[in-house]
Amino acid sequence: MQRLMTIKEVADYLRLSKVTVYKMTRQGKIPALKIGKQWRYNKSEIDSWVKQKSNNEHH
Repeated sequence: MQRLMTIKEVADYLRLSKVTVYKMTRQGKIPALKIGKQWRYNKSEIDSWVKQKSNNEHH
């Protein structure tokens, strides 16, 4: 099983602020899981989401 990323790790990975990632998560714009009170992110889902977003912007 793949290790889940924290909001800070995703922010660093995507070169965004933690606040931006948190807002996108709350708005359902980025794939995330809520485990207890913490948001967690699957890296492969984030990679797929980024690829989909970049494809949509180029078409």
